[in-house]
Amino acid sequence: MIICPTCKEEIDDDSRYCDQCGQKLVYCSSCGRVGKGRRCTYCGGLMVTVEELESNRHTVNTSMGAYSQFEHTTNPGSFESDSLRSMMADPHHAIPRLALYNGNLDIHIVGQNGAMIGRRQGPYTQFFQDNMYVSGLHAQLVYTKESGWCIIDKHSSNGTMLNDHHLQPDVPMSIKSGDIVTIANISLQVSIE
Repeated sequence: MIICPTCKEEIDDDSRYCDQCGQKLVYCSSCGRVGKGRRCTYCGGLMVTVEELESNRHTVNTSMGAYSQFEHTTNPGSFESDSLRSMMADPHHAIPRLALYNGNLDIHIVGQNGAMIGRRQGPYTQFFQDNMYVSGLHAQLVYTKESGWCIIDKHSSNGTMLNDHHLQPDVPMSIKSGDIVTIANISLQVSIE
């Protein structure tokens, strides 16, 4: 089941329209989440209808609930977006589990590839929504096979630090177990398994 972003009712995973309010559903072309607007609030990907995905010769399989997989149906030489290509590059490659935590503040974040960190955007808003020093969209977590887990500052007002070094905006920095990531004034211990 998925939650309609308009009426907040549970609907079937394979829905194109909400059977409660009638709203046409859109999915993120990068992470597959259902949402509204032009861009995904979790990863910033372009929101598209199922028909648009299919017209690009990709079908969406929403059987994973909040996370969707894109099934590749094109010929080997055809065009596909970089985000879809990276998702499909090695479907058997397991992403190591990332955790960012601060026991004193009772913050425990489980990393999601492409997820935004911020006071207003992303899946972790409950940890930052009352902190005026954290930007609405502050940073992003990204995993690649080449660099592993990375954190990217997204032009935040009060900065992102890695082991007391300020990050340059939009420059991915690799993180490893034992590192300290600081989001504005909140320090988080990194654990990667």
